[in-house]
Order: sequence, then structure tokens, then C-alpha cells
Amino acid sequence: MQPVRRATLARAVLLLLIVAAVVPASAQGASGPCVPGASAPRCHYWYGRVTFVADGDTIDVDLAGDHTRRRRRIRLTGINAMELRRYSKYPRRRRGACHARAATARLEQLLRAGHRRVRLAAQHAGSHAGHRLRRQVSVPIGGAWVDTGAVLLREGHALWLPNGHERAWNRRYRMLSEHAAAHRLHLWNPLACGGPARRASLSVRVRWDAPGNDRRHPDGEWLRIRNRSSFLVSLRGWWVRDSALRRFEFPAGAVLRAHHSVLVHVGRGRHHGRHYYWGLDRPAFENSGDGGYLFDRRGDLRAYDIYAG
Repeated sequence: MQPVRRATLARAVLLLLIVAAVVPASAQGASGPCVPGASAPRCHYWYGRVTFVADGDTIDVDLAGDHTRRRRRIRLTGINAMELRRYSKYPRRRRGACHARAATARLEQLLRAGHRRVRLAAQHAGSHAGHRLRRQVSVPIGGAWVDTGAVLLREGHALWLPNGHERAWNRRYRMLSEHAAAHRLHLWNPLACGGPARRASLSVRVRWDAPGNDRRHPDGEWLRIRNRSSFLVSLRGWWVRDSALRRFEFPAGAVLRAHHSVLVHVGRGRHHGRHYYWGLDRPAFENSGDGGYLFDRRGDLRAYDIYAG
């Protein structure tokens, strides 16, 4: 196959991944296939209007048909945007981690294009994340429902956050996330936030399946960071995380020597040599799919390992 044809095919596949949940914008009904063209899994559907955009993965929605003006907080299924510290309807007043404001702005732009009307979907009506309802969110654009989470992932505004209960979008979202990572889009650009050691070549590998029972041996999970550069890198203030918000920050004095590696064990222990301990009493990495990510102290994503499980 010629390179031009391969590129065209790749773009077509990505477009299909984003609009795989497309149905006519006038569609009605309380349930149906999560992905059109497939008989399973099936989803519940709700409709409403967005009243507030909190950040790149959280919105408030006034649900249609409940005969109230009560606003429900919605957590977008399958993605995790960088966190804002200060929410505001005014973009200039927002404050947060590097890339957080850009993700919020892009989500807000999509919602405005759909006149703030949304369709919410979930395999399980009771799905939630804390006090927030967990829902896949689509907006009507050009006569079709466009998956906002898919757009944010494809453009590199969020990390893939696989969900064991809401599985319908896991595979599609992982592929879109890997595409963004391969093209270093937005948060996948390791130099976007102006962090230190910009010439460093680093890699991450996650051992996500510990020997035996993961819950009994969280130390069996670890994240290995390797320095492929010819110079030492200070890890002071750098941090690692999974796709959720679990995070470990390296202490003062942590260094990564040239052509050496360090291990971050998920469980408890005392830091020594090239071994660091996250301090968790349960596993961090999901066996069904997840990712391990290394950020520098300015918020640049410097290395990662995404796996399907």
C-alpha cells in the first residue's frame, strides 16, 4: 500500500472511532446499543443541557424530563484531564496544572458547537464517581452525535481512563490515546510546559500484574523509569501516576543516573538506593488496562507506558 493511501486510511479509521456513537441528533429513547451497529453492550440514554463546565472531564447538566432545574454533576467516562485548582465560567480566571485550562476550553468549545445540548450514556444507570454521575457525553454537531471524550483523547487533551463497569468505550478510547501519544499532541508533548532536563531521553515500563494475588501483594506492581541519556537527571519534584489520580512524588535528593533506572514500588517500604515506595495498600494498576506516566515538576509528561491488559 502506498504511503498516501495508508495515511488516508488511518485518518478515516480515526474519524470512525470518534463518531462511532453517531446517530441522528433527533433520536429519542431510553436505551439502545452503546455503539451503533453492535447489538451489545446496551446503554441507558439521557438528554439535557449543560449549565457549567467545571474542567476538561466534568460538567453540570440540567436533565430533560425530570421537571426540575436541578443540576447534576457529570464525570465523563473513560478520560482524565489534568486538574484545575480554580473553577470559573470565565476562562481567564481558571487556574490549574499545565494543560488543564486547554482541556477545559476544548470541551467548552465542543459543547457550544452543540448549543450546550448533550446526550448522556451509561451501561449502568447507577454508575458514579464519588458524588458525580459517570456518563459518556455526546453533543449534536452537523446532525450527528459527536463523542466529546473521543475528541479530547484524539487531540491529546486527556489521558485514557479505562473503566471496568463502563467498558463499551475502552478499546476505542485506548486507540485514540495511543494515536495522540504517537504524535505528541498537547499533553503528550514532553516540552510543552518548559520543564527541566529537556534533552533527557527517558522511558517507563509498568509491571501491572503482580505475581499471585495483586491485592495481597501491591509491592509486586512497580513502575521502572530508565534514563537513556548520557547525563544525570534530578527527579526532585517529579511524579508518577496511573490513569486515575493516584500519584507518587519523588523526594528531594532523588536522582536518575545516566543509563540507569529506578523502581517505584506500589506498596509500602523505605526508600533506598534505586528503589522508591509509593505507599499504597492496594494495587495501582488495573489488569484490564491502564497506564503509567512520568511527569516533571512543571507538568510535562516525559514518559509513559499504556497497556491494554
